[in-house]
Amino acid sequence: MSTEATGAADSPIRVALDAMGGDYAPAETVKGAVIAARTQPVRVLLVGDRDSVEAELEKQDTTGLAIDVIPSKGKIEEDEHPVQALRRKPESSLVVATRLLKQGNADALVSMGSTGATMAGASLILGTLGGLERPCLGGPFLGLAPRTVVVDMGSNVDCRPSLLLGFAAMGCVFAHRFLGVENPRVGLLSTGAEESKGNRQVLEASELFKGSELNFVGHVEGMDFFTGKADVIVCDGFVGNVLMKFTEGLGATMAGYLRKSLEGKLPANELEEFASRVWEVNSLPKKMGGPLFGVNGAVVIGHGASKGDGVAGAIDTARRCVELDLVEGMRAELAALLSETISRG
Repeated sequence: MSTEATGAADSPIRVALDAMGGDYAPAETVKGAVIAARTQPVRVLLVGDRDSVEAELEKQDTTGLAIDVIPSKGKIEEDEHPVQALRRKPESSLVVATRLLKQGNADALVSMGSTGATMAGASLILGTLGGLERPCLGGPFLGLAPRTVVVDMGSNVDCRPSLLLGFAAMGCVFAHRFLGVENPRVGLLSTGAEESKGNRQVLEASELFKGSELNFVGHVEGMDFFTGKADVIVCDGFVGNVLMKFTEGLGATMAGYLRKSLEGKLPANELEEFASRVWEVNSLPKKMGGPLFGVNGAVVIGHGASKGDGVAGAIDTARRCVELDLVEGMRAELAALLSETISRG
């Protein structure tokens, strides 16, 4: 293990990890980095307070693992204003990790810290893809529907219809490249399947979707996350984030209820495993993180409450995004969408 960043020749994928981000950092972020370095073809660049990070590394067996420690100063807290915090803390772990990606010294970025700050930092430092005003969070969030992509999951609470169209295009690239879905079907989340139902945003977006080259199947309802009617479901970040957190809470509540109901009827180890599986089917982001679509680099935002295995899962998601050249695919799709819009006048 070294304490300086090295070239890509040492590892197929170099992942810069914001070691200070998350509810359990740096203990669990370091643990996740060790798990990832041991089980995945990655080199992990742990960005954070050197003393804190190295103290956690000393608790782990890092023999032969591709892990580097990149020093930084301070962290961005969840309750700080994202843009202001980025300016006040230019040497924070998140900013330093994002710069590594910008400078070509990392291939991907993972943070379990502030979603707003990670998105703002990626937008300001890396820049957004051509033809896109704002990036968005996307990916599967339900274990019961692991091949259904949702955009946006919380990064944009107010969206014009044109933004939703760009989000849909990027969601299709993710569904195709990451999940292997051919010609993904796109649905707009609404209050009913009928074309006449929905708020103004949905109705106006629906007209744009119908006029695009997307495989638009119309409006979908909440139940359609489980029916397979659409491969990519589009909504604004306000709705998407509420959905994600509702299912997460439902999973945790169900797991607790079943654990109590089955106590004494199953061996303790089987009971805990069963309860964990019930929880997990309602919360994929805590296992794999969510890719940030629309920035010039592979960025994955992990769940703030993730433990080591969740951090490792987010690193694996970032690795796959790089291997599948997801960013270039989205760049090409957005360029085609823009060209199509211009040609229609």
